[in-house]
Amino acid sequence: MAARILVVDDDARVGAALQRALIAEGHQVELAADGPAGLRAAAERQPDLVVLDVMLPGIDGVQVCRRLRERGPVPILMLTALGAPGERVRGLDSGADDYLVKPFAYEELLARVRALLRRAPPPGRLLFAGLVLEEGTRLAWRGGRALDLTATEFDLLAHFLRHPRQVLTREQLLDAVWGGEVETDNVVAVYVGYLRQKLELGGEPRLLQTVRGVGYALREG
Repeated sequence: MAARILVVDDDARVGAALQRALIAEGHQVELAADGPAGLRAAAERQPDLVVLDVMLPGIDGVQVCRRLRERGPVPILMLTALGAPGERVRGLDSGADDYLVKPFAYEELLARVRALLRRAPPPGRLLFAGLVLEEGTRLAWRGGRALDLTATEFDLLAHFLRHPRQVLTREQLLDAVWGGEVETDNVVAVYVGYLRQKLELGGEPRLLQTVRGVGYALREG
C-alpha cells in the first residue's frame, strides 16, 4: 500500500536511511528535521503516516505527537533511543500508535509501518489542501486549526469536499444541503460567506472560489 509518509528526525543520516527504505517500499517520503518543521509539514501535506523521533529540537516529539493527535487520526510511529518502560508509556500516552526503540532493524520498522497502514481509515474522512473533515465526529480542521462550524456550515463544506475542484451551481448546493426547501438561493451566498470567514480566520488563502454566473468551486488559487 503506497502512502505519503512524513519522517521527523533531527539525525540527517537516520532520516536519509529511513527515506531510502520507505521509498523502496513504494512510499512517498518527506523529511523534517525538528518539531516545528514537522508540524508545518504535517499541516501542509496531510501525510498518511508519521514516523516521529522523540528527541527533537524546537519542540520535542512527545509534544509534536500530542499536537498531531489534536488535529486528527493520522497513524504515528514513535522512535526513540530511550528504551525505559516509562518512556514508552509516555510516548503512547501522548497519542502514538506504536513505539520502536533505536537501534532497530529496518525490516521491523517496515513491518510496523505496513501494520499501521493496514488499519482501516476513519470513516468519512475528507481531505483537501490542508482541510480535514471527519463526518463521523463532525469535526473539522484547516492546517491543524480546529474549525467551529454550525451543522449547516459543516454539511455545506463536506459537500464541497466530496466534489473538489468541481463547479457547483447554487441550485445543486441548495438541493444537496437544504433539500431545496428554501425560497431563495441567496442562502448559499450567505453560508459561503460564513465559511470563508472561518476558513480564512488565520490568514489562509481562499479555497471557496466564486465562479461568476454559475456558482462556487473548492479549489486552490
